[in-house]
Amino acid sequence: MKFFLDTANVREIEQAVEMGVLDGVTTNPTLLAKEGRDPVQVLKEICKLVDGPVNAEVISTDSEGMLKEAHRWADLSDNIVVKIPMTREGMKAVRRLSEEDIPTNVTLVFSPSQALIAAKAGADYVSPFVGRLDDRSEDGMELVSKIIQIFDNYGVETEVIVASIRHPMHVVEAALMGADIATMPYAVLEKLFEHPLTDVGLVQFLKDWEKLQR
Repeated sequence: MKFFLDTANVREIEQAVEMGVLDGVTTNPTLLAKEGRDPVQVLKEICKLVDGPVNAEVISTDSEGMLKEAHRWADLSDNIVVKIPMTREGMKAVRRLSEEDIPTNVTLVFSPSQALIAAKAGADYVSPFVGRLDDRSEDGMELVSKIIQIFDNYGVETEVIVASIRHPMHVVEAALMGADIATMPYAVLEKLFEHPLTDVGLVQFLKDWEKLQR
């Protein structure tokens, strides 16, 4: 399973690149706004750092507006993926962009039928939002499981990005289900490295080595 970071923070992306675990990045208008800088410049910097897909989202609600934004984002770099919302107008834009070989990620997916529609429209990726469903006392990972099963049933090539990840178990469950990608905040990525027995073991090894040097 591929690891994406859900962030627009260049420093966090640099850290993940240095650790050798980063396969791509997802951004959205909220994340870009948090950086307090020109979004175009931020995305250019991210594209230089990341050897993989970098997602940039449209904010228009009509298909023609989405297409104009999509072309602007796609012109920034060859590794840009355009995020399109799961709406009727969005699917019109996805179909057109698919015909132009501009990769798309359909975002804000909350049902299997939405994922199937996005795939049929030509989306390269779909992003089910598991954390937001969990927040409503619904099972976000069950949605992921159903989407994967449907796609497997019909040999659908659209990749499943597990999004709105809240904690490491979301990542583990996604991997067990066979999801293609998990996109996560940097804080969740850091937690994947952690285990108290690792810390205890390292301390013990260092103590034993110190004894040897005396």
